[in-house]
Amino acid sequence: MSTPATTIATICARGGSKGLPRKNVLPLAGKPLIAHSIEHALACAAIGKVYVSTDDDEIARVAERYGATVPYRRPADLASDTAGKLPAIEHLVQYLEAQGERIDTIVDLQPTSPLRLPSDIDAALALVSQAGLVVSVTEPSHNPYYSLAEARADGTLQVSKAAGALRRQDVPQVWGLNGSIYVWQRAALARAVQDGFWRVAILPSPMPRERSIDIDDAFDFDMAEWLLQRQLRKQHTA
Repeated sequence: MSTPATTIATICARGGSKGLPRKNVLPLAGKPLIAHSIEHALACAAIGKVYVSTDDDEIARVAERYGATVPYRRPADLASDTAGKLPAIEHLVQYLEAQGERIDTIVDLQPTSPLRLPSDIDAALALVSQAGLVVSVTEPSHNPYYSLAEARADGTLQVSKAAGALRRQDVPQVWGLNGSIYVWQRAALARAVQDGFWRVAILPSPMPRERSIDIDDAFDFDMAEWLLQRQLRKQHTA
């Protein structure tokens, strides 16, 4: 009897971080940063197992303590500052498939996005049958059609996307990828690794701005701490 196909969660977390050293294990609202994403995945009934890809022993210990599986240490060539995340995800999925696991859907969660809710993951998963990839997005504070400018060669500015529009209502809807959630069909992940991220059909799964912060530096971390504490207070008083 063949093994049934499964939905897994992947979390890629390198040990190196220039913007905020050791950020993936820094305590945020009482637990290591990466633990929040692990708990979000574990709270989703559709996800069979949560895997962490890391090159770092401390991250691996923390991940296992919070319920994730760390099958190996990521090879150095996939853990450098210049290494892309897609090859690291594909490497992990291929490893699991070599162990006999059948995977049809991969939910990749960014560990530096601790404010998502399990319901945000469920919403993205609900769309994956319609496209090779579903990405979490948020409405950006600036729109390239009328409020984002780029410099010409002489240093003067021009609007990024010229459309002659002055109002948001007059231009197409634009989204900012917040990096929090990527839900892949297995074949689409392999195609993106080979041909590029934008070579697959992508659908957006909107999230509010207050859950879309991506921690890169100390300022982001402090903002996330404040927002998460506010989120927790609301949950306790609901």
